[in-house]
Amino acid sequence: MKLDAAVEAIKLTDADRLKIDARARRELVFTVVAQSLVGLVVASIFWVFGGVSAALSSLAGSAAYLVPNGVFALRLWVATYRPGGASPEVFLIGEILKVGAAVGLLWLIAHLGGEQVNWVAVLVSLIATLKGYIVLMMFKGSRAK
Repeated sequence: MKLDAAVEAIKLTDADRLKIDARARRELVFTVVAQSLVGLVVASIFWVFGGVSAALSSLAGSAAYLVPNGVFALRLWVATYRPGGASPEVFLIGEILKVGAAVGLLWLIAHLGGEQVNWVAVLVSLIATLKGYIVLMMFKGSRAK
């Protein structure tokens, strides 16, 4: 009997689903924008203190995460328009592909950049961009509206 009450409590109306989908779209866009801004800020810092080579390495490190993450976010954004959204299996496969693409882009940076790559800048930017959503949480707080 308690299980039936719990199932009843989580049923969503169509209006609820539309609100959740709209919020998910906003959050996806805000997250990618926040990560992009963090990457640009870090690259600017490396430019000031390390020169053009460090700034370009920093941008490459940010791009190694931003490009696959942006594609994945776009895929999730599109899924919010479909009934049912993205399935857990598709989400997991997308995450695996995103990580694989990031590793591939890092390999490409190493392969094409050679000795000119500033690895400190690449790794700091990669980590900062990865955690760029924290900036969004700091400035926006809880967005549950």
